[in-house]
Amino acid sequence: MTEDLFGGPPGEAERIGAGSALLRGFALPSAADLVAAVDAVISAAPFRRMSTPGGQAMSVTMSNAGALGWITDRRGYRYSPVDPQSGRPWPPLPGCVLSLGRAAAALAGYEDFVPDACLINRYEPGSRMSLHQDRDEKDFDAPIVSISLGLPAVFLFGGLSRSERTARVTLAHGDVLVWGGPDRLRFHGVMPLGAGEHPVTGACRINLTLRKAG
Repeated sequence: MTEDLFGGPPGEAERIGAGSALLRGFALPSAADLVAAVDAVISAAPFRRMSTPGGQAMSVTMSNAGALGWITDRRGYRYSPVDPQSGRPWPPLPGCVLSLGRAAAALAGYEDFVPDACLINRYEPGSRMSLHQDRDEKDFDAPIVSISLGLPAVFLFGGLSRSERTARVTLAHGDVLVWGGPDRLRFHGVMPLGAGEHPVTGACRINLTLRKAG
């Protein structure tokens, strides 16, 4: 069962949980720099379709930036300092991404957020992310900061068990979602992306998720 959460005016923070805030349009002034930063990252560490431990290909393509990168394969879900495709360290976390993520976290009440990992997901029409918890990090004290670019998506924000009700949150280009504290382990996912064309990203959505993994 789901419930819809409708957005407020651009630029205003919406509390969607005890430890969660949606900052609509917060990334818009930095959007061009963010897209250029993503392009630079993927020129060194191209998007790839990873597989789950069970051998199923994920519907989104992924890359990483920062000291650690999230990966999945037959050995399981984990963070690695090395891109398994190239054998080299992941590209550095771009300064504009780091600055935006820290500023968004501070506005949501997390003043000392220093991420060391940025997972970059590319959603094409039909791509989705099933409900899951982000629990591969060493501890859960730091929040998650999620930056949306391109086509809009419907984010599913659930509870601390998979069976709890999920809220539907529409995320548009430039929106930033932050969750932590009592909400840090809430289940979340993304509904299948609808077809469309965005003037900045084309026929896709780019999602940058900042974490403190190590």
